[in-house]
Amino acid sequence: MFRKILGGNGGKSEKKIRGTVVLMKKNVLDFNDFNASVLDRVHELLGEKVSLQLVSAVHADPTEKGLRGKLGKPAYLEDWITTISSLTPGDTAYEVEFDWQEDIGIPGAFIISNLHHSEFYLKTFTLQDVPGHGRIHFVCNSWVYPAEKYKSDRVFFTNQTYLPCETPAALIQYRAEELVQLRGNGTGKLEEWDRVYDYAYYNDLGDPDRGSKYARPVLGGSSDYPYPRRGRTGRPPTKADPETESRLPLLMSLNLYVPRDERFGHLKMSDFLAFGLKSIVQVLLPAFEGLADSTPNEFDSFNDMMKLYGGFKLPGVPLLDHVEEKIPLEFLKELLRTDGEGFTKYPMPQVIKVDKSAWRTDKEFAREMVAGMNPVNISRLQEFPPTSKLDLKIYGNQSSSISRNDVEYNLDGTHIVEQAIKTHRLFILNHHDTVMPYLRRINSTSTKMYATRTLLFLQNDGTLKPLAIELSLPHPKGDQFGATSKVYTPAEHGVEGSIWQLAKAYAAVNDTGVHQLISHWLNTHAAIEPFVIATNRQLSVLHPIYKLLHPHFRDTMNINAFARQIVINGGGLLEETVFPGRYAMEMSSLVYKNWVFPEQALPEDLIKRGMAVKDTSAPHGLRLLIKDYPYAVDGLKIWSAIETWVKDYCNFYYKSDGMVQEDTELQSWWKELREEGHGDKKNEPWWPRMQSRRELIESCTIIVWIASALHAAVNFGQYPYAGYLPNRPTLSRRLMPEPGSREYEELKSNPEKAFLRTVTPQLQTLLGISLIEILSRHSSDEFYLGQRDTPEWTNDMEPLKAFGRFGERLGEIENEIVKMNSDEKWKNRVGPVKVPYTLLYPTSEGGLTGKGIPNSVSI
Repeated sequence: MFRKILGGNGGKSEKKIRGTVVLMKKNVLDFNDFNASVLDRVHELLGEKVSLQLVSAVHADPTEKGLRGKLGKPAYLEDWITTISSLTPGDTAYEVEFDWQEDIGIPGAFIISNLHHSEFYLKTFTLQDVPGHGRIHFVCNSWVYPAEKYKSDRVFFTNQTYLPCETPAALIQYRAEELVQLRGNGTGKLEEWDRVYDYAYYNDLGDPDRGSKYARPVLGGSSDYPYPRRGRTGRPPTKADPETESRLPLLMSLNLYVPRDERFGHLKMSDFLAFGLKSIVQVLLPAFEGLADSTPNEFDSFNDMMKLYGGFKLPGVPLLDHVEEKIPLEFLKELLRTDGEGFTKYPMPQVIKVDKSAWRTDKEFAREMVAGMNPVNISRLQEFPPTSKLDLKIYGNQSSSISRNDVEYNLDGTHIVEQAIKTHRLFILNHHDTVMPYLRRINSTSTKMYATRTLLFLQNDGTLKPLAIELSLPHPKGDQFGATSKVYTPAEHGVEGSIWQLAKAYAAVNDTGVHQLISHWLNTHAAIEPFVIATNRQLSVLHPIYKLLHPHFRDTMNINAFARQIVINGGGLLEETVFPGRYAMEMSSLVYKNWVFPEQALPEDLIKRGMAVKDTSAPHGLRLLIKDYPYAVDGLKIWSAIETWVKDYCNFYYKSDGMVQEDTELQSWWKELREEGHGDKKNEPWWPRMQSRRELIESCTIIVWIASALHAAVNFGQYPYAGYLPNRPTLSRRLMPEPGSREYEELKSNPEKAFLRTVTPQLQTLLGISLIEILSRHSSDEFYLGQRDTPEWTNDMEPLKAFGRFGERLGEIENEIVKMNSDEKWKNRVGPVKVPYTLLYPTSEGGLTGKGIPNSVSI
């Protein structure tokens, strides 16, 4: 509000306007940094304060070259030393008073200068009663470091949206300069206060300075190993290989560079560290108990595995003392929070919560291909026998050996193969071509496995039943001689039933590895990071497409950086627990060769896999060939809701195709995304040209879909289904036992023990369960699809109304999901294990819920 002050200037009044700044001081988890707090107060006493200057949106500064808005006089945050009030934990409001200058007019931005010792998180700045305008609100959400750390002013823009051509003249130069700062100069090591978004190859996975065992090829930048780009850190190269970037020591993992505003918030970091440490303890304790076991690296029975989901006695004080030396006490405090589970207890996975053995049924094995944690790989069989696309000159004949005799006896007695194909009744889970090129190398290690094809038949009740599983190995004389294969068919009893269970396990190993490497990591985490980088480099915060997409990039660069440090790196958790081992990321590069951006759209993906056909009379213009396909049914509803929201939003700002073509920032964004972010795909003809509103809407819909619903569908089912490793084993250690062998006799006499000796061993099981427990949890500060961190994310009312309609539609979808899950005619939605399909249920509470669609790839 206004104030008038009578001074010694002949009684002339001086107008003042008040503002409120909401910020969060530097902290560690939920604790304020005491030293920083004291030093900041010392700086205040010395006159080194936090200042703000308003930038005019309507009047240029005549003393500046170019069109730059006139700057107001500096004003300072008041009562920093004495203000202790909090709005929410960690947030503090400060008042600031500005001299009102008529030649400023309406502010369009402000410059903030932090002369304190430490950084703070600036949330919002609000001006009240601006003459001729009223209230002006700035959504900032950015860390502000001491001014000495920056080469240029920190500028924040008003919460208004402008296309480049509509930007007020006085703000044009500020808008352009801010993007220049975010791009950086492409050189040097980046520090935590740097705000630079830049690209790099995946050249940080290996650690050749530790020895050749840890060397890994560079992914990206070559036709042999194409890959999406990741965020640049500028760390120096290794000594052993100048093409490989040096790595940080494990205990410095929290110091990985990502732009500060892309790092986890304090609540997310608290959750992440707490459950990370809890999971480490959960690995260590049963491992210690296993030392007294006659087979310490093995589970001897399924009941033995069930003990993982009870409590363990704490070990002696020395172990805890050792942990305390390495981990701050505040982290240990987080472990004792009430989260519904004990300190040393794995939560009971949903797949065995109701029925401990239903996971072993053929019905559940097949159902999880359309409603489990990896429902994106099954396809319709369109030729028999299945063929291979592998190079005949290199790999020889890789066509399937599955015969009519293997399957026709099991086609409900009414079908022959041709008829079943014609009537869309045959389906396949086919991982043969993905695995075979690496299988000889994989099997030269302790891993022993197959490339698999699984054929399934669609029954009259809408469920699938497996018909045959083909297990293939490279020919012993050489790859060029093709594959040697054996086909297994369903059996329930005796040794044949045990062999069939093993065949399903080998198929599940393939599917679990492909899920982690391709469906999950490559197609969501890795594919979306270039969009995060390009958006921040080329689209101003004032740009409507930036405002549309920005919530869908939250925490992605940070979780990907953590993954490169401890999960997908050479010798990391993924290599230790998933079948490809050291070839895992290299294998994902091979699959990326076939990555096509438009096919990431759900409708296109379903058509490509033969799971749907175009039908204008059907909902969403598609007719599903398995009507009870929960991922596709729920997914198409979510897809349609996203598409409608994006269309309404984009059409508000772009009234014609010409406006898309003339948007300089948008065109630079799309060009850089193709040529840099996904640079190994830059010459592909399938990229949208970004010359029309339709192409803009389609592209943005795909981006939002990947970051939100697709990731949710393949991520948050991990613990519910794979928290019990026999259901989703990640590797196998011996081949199918042959009659007469010791392993075959063991299979006859003790099939559970033989099964567990074949699949993932104990330590890798514990590591795998611990990892997916972390990855399957929602943080307590998550925002879900249809939600934003502030209701004032834009000043434009029509987009706000459209966003409200989007949220309402998502609420309707939630109700529809609940209704379908309770309808017994939809047999694939719950299945023998009694786990309702909720992976595309939009909202969730925090924790391990098996539902909820976060806005972004945030875990």
